[in-house]
Amino acid sequence: MTRRRIIIVDDHPLFRAALRQTLAGGDPSIVVEEAGDLAGLNAALEADRDCDLVLLDLNMPGVRGFSGLLLLRAQYPDLPVMIISAVEDGTVIRRAFELGAAGYLHKSVGPPEIRRAIETVLAGEMFVPEGAELAGDDAQAALMQRLATLTPQQVRVLMMLSDGLMNKQIAYELSISEATVKAHVSAILQKLDVDSRTQAVIAAAKIAGAGWAAAGASAAS
Repeated sequence: MTRRRIIIVDDHPLFRAALRQTLAGGDPSIVVEEAGDLAGLNAALEADRDCDLVLLDLNMPGVRGFSGLLLLRAQYPDLPVMIISAVEDGTVIRRAFELGAAGYLHKSVGPPEIRRAIETVLAGEMFVPEGAELAGDDAQAALMQRLATLTPQQVRVLMMLSDGLMNKQIAYELSISEATVKAHVSAILQKLDVDSRTQAVIAAAKIAGAGWAAAGASAAS
């Protein structure tokens, strides 16, 4: 029997336990692990890179909007990531797919739907919630594509720029030189096709803001 490894990334232990029971109880070939944040996920993947699917919550400590998804897709481009969230906003769902999510699952669905979604993605297909419309603003979709080209470190730098940190502060936080930070900022401006740090922050806010606001509106997410 082929082992299929799934890692649940969510900061709510009770939800992780319930989801783990749903998945592991439905198929003996599925091995389920848990992580409370992205650092825990990275540790699990460093210990064993062989993973078939990550189930990622949008709203966790240290994550703003889609920054977690951006980081995962940049660092592990071949690893399927399904968003599992209480957020059911159509724009958020569309943005997730534009940034490379393999599926989007509402936390409100029951065990049969969860298992069906998981099997769909494990089979190499996308799982789109019923009624979700993936067609949208071409300009925003183009921005998503540009954001998806950022490296993990560039995503981190962009998020810190959004927090108002200066180059010196970013260098300290990431344990790199200011020259390296400047190089990352220049690459970010080029990839996002903008002329200034302010424009880069505005571009990031256009997508991170929607996911962050919607996720923050629900304490259950």
